[in-house]
Amino acid sequence: MGIVEVTEQLDWNGRNVTVAGLGVSGIPAARVLRGLGARVTVVNDGDDERSRAQAAELEAEGITVRLGDGATLPAGTELIVTTPGWRPDKPLFTAAAEAGVEVWGDVELAWRLRGADAAPWLAVTGTNGKTTTVRMLASILEAAGLRTAAVGNIGVSLLDAVLGEEPYDVLAVELSSYQLHWAPSVRVHSAAVLNLAPDHLDWHGSMEAYAADKGRIYEGNQVACVYNVADKATEDLVREADVEEGCRAIGFTLGTPGPSELGVVEGILVDRAFVENRQKNAQELAEVADVQPPAPHNIANALAAAALARAFGVDAKAVRDGLKAFRPDPHRIELVEEVQGVTYVDDSKATNTHAAEASLAAYDPIVWIAGGLAKGATFDELVQKSAKRLRGAVLIGADRALVREALARHAPEVPVVDLDRTDTGAMSEAVREAARLARPGDTVLLAPACASMDMYTNYNKRGEAFADAVRALAATGDA
Repeated sequence: MGIVEVTEQLDWNGRNVTVAGLGVSGIPAARVLRGLGARVTVVNDGDDERSRAQAAELEAEGITVRLGDGATLPAGTELIVTTPGWRPDKPLFTAAAEAGVEVWGDVELAWRLRGADAAPWLAVTGTNGKTTTVRMLASILEAAGLRTAAVGNIGVSLLDAVLGEEPYDVLAVELSSYQLHWAPSVRVHSAAVLNLAPDHLDWHGSMEAYAADKGRIYEGNQVACVYNVADKATEDLVREADVEEGCRAIGFTLGTPGPSELGVVEGILVDRAFVENRQKNAQELAEVADVQPPAPHNIANALAAAALARAFGVDAKAVRDGLKAFRPDPHRIELVEEVQGVTYVDDSKATNTHAAEASLAAYDPIVWIAGGLAKGATFDELVQKSAKRLRGAVLIGADRALVREALARHAPEVPVVDLDRTDTGAMSEAVREAARLARPGDTVLLAPACASMDMYTNYNKRGEAFADAVRALAATGDA
């Protein structure tokens, strides 16, 4: 199942470490480092009531906290550990570079703190589908009888996972581009890049820089670099990676797989990568119907998860059992209800055009509910690809005009309802308008292609508002 390389352990006692940012990763990192004997200073841009309460707790534990100044490098700093969200162009990191001070993220810290019996990492990144794929992978590994956890950008903290008293057999690790940027020495057993589309370009500075950070996940892979056959950019990243001798490139495809690929044949997920005589043989893994929901992009997620599990030596039965047991998180192409022959699906998690395109490709015909904060996105390509599937569109949110203009250019025959309101009650009106446009057999699909923060705290709240509106519609029968 692969050799685990353990990084040389550092002596933390008395070392001056600056942690950049309070929050879900900064606070645990500060506490872990303090527990190892380091002298820890936390710097934070904000100085609000919540930050002051967090600072008081940390200071009671012997950790220095400096609020309202995240730009100045504390005197004597020997290492910075940053939270993922801090952009590389922050003045603190410029000062660190000038002083020759290394910057690590929380993932890098966890990697460096692994013990001698460290569990191998099976890692996943990509613009969309990371969380679902990692949770599918964990389900498969559990079905194989392995002690595992979904960690990283989701679930269990990586620091908790590597420092816990009960050792894991293997970890299913979700890594964002932010985390990979600050993880220079991470070298995993096997990894997958699911897809690449423009996202977080304000943070990375360019698509090239974003792709390069995603590609870091392949560096030093031991057994398999898993890529998406339909997304050449992911294969290019494999070609550019410096991997261990014998590590293989493994593709996944929604079509018939070639040798060293996993794919789909007549409704069956099959493996032509981890079998004897892969030129002629294939191993059945599961049925498409075993994956819920069986939307195309979710089948792709399942194939990627299966490829990583198979790279780790998991048998076909565990792949099938794990996929059958898996259920996606809420607001990811989630069936809400059927009302008068119309199906209502919540994919509020589709917060960018790439995710919305995958969601729209799963249904036909569709009444599309879209809009929100565009984050600099454009919608022409999305509308062009999806136009033939659209029965109608209902637009909400601050940047709905951008979607409306793309519809006018590329789908002028599609009826559009433009709701000129951004209050949270707009969702109820949007669902009623969508129901008016829909016919029996149609799908009303919330796939906003935009972020939610113009109207809601997060995409979860937006999805809940949609589901509540659909259930209210069902209760009144007013469709």
